[in-house]
Amino acid sequence: MSYHNILVPVDGSETAYAAVAKAAEFAKAFGSKVTVVQVLSLDPYIAAEYISANQTNDLIERARTAIIESLDAAKAKFHEQGIEVETKLLEGQVVHREIVKAAEENHADLIIIGSHGRTGFKKLFLGSVAQSLLGESHIPVLIVRE
Repeated sequence: MSYHNILVPVDGSETAYAAVAKAAEFAKAFGSKVTVVQVLSLDPYIAAEYISANQTNDLIERARTAIIESLDAAKAKFHEQGIEVETKLLEGQVVHREIVKAAEENHADLIIIGSHGRTGFKKLFLGSVAQSLLGESHIPVLIVRE
């Protein structure tokens, strides 16, 4: 099996960088195109004017800046391995759904994502983007732990 398009969701954590390293291995092995994404989660109450009227919001702009820096850091990790990647900042209310949508739009045939490996109450209350991806994605998902 060959993977032509790999989608790598990141969040700036060390766990995400473990997924970046694994994605770099796959990209080298298969000559894959890699797209790195991060989701700006828009709370409808905080971002109402931003969403409906295209108005700016200081909190959103600071989050956007932090995400761009995170995407640039992930891109640099790929560049260290000699791999060119495309980065995309996604916006939406449900992180895993935006990732699935991006994977479908980019015709990804593999999603490689890091997982913090939370269990018990932490998983129950904090949720898991990786777990949600497994439940909703029709595209194979490789979960990488630190």
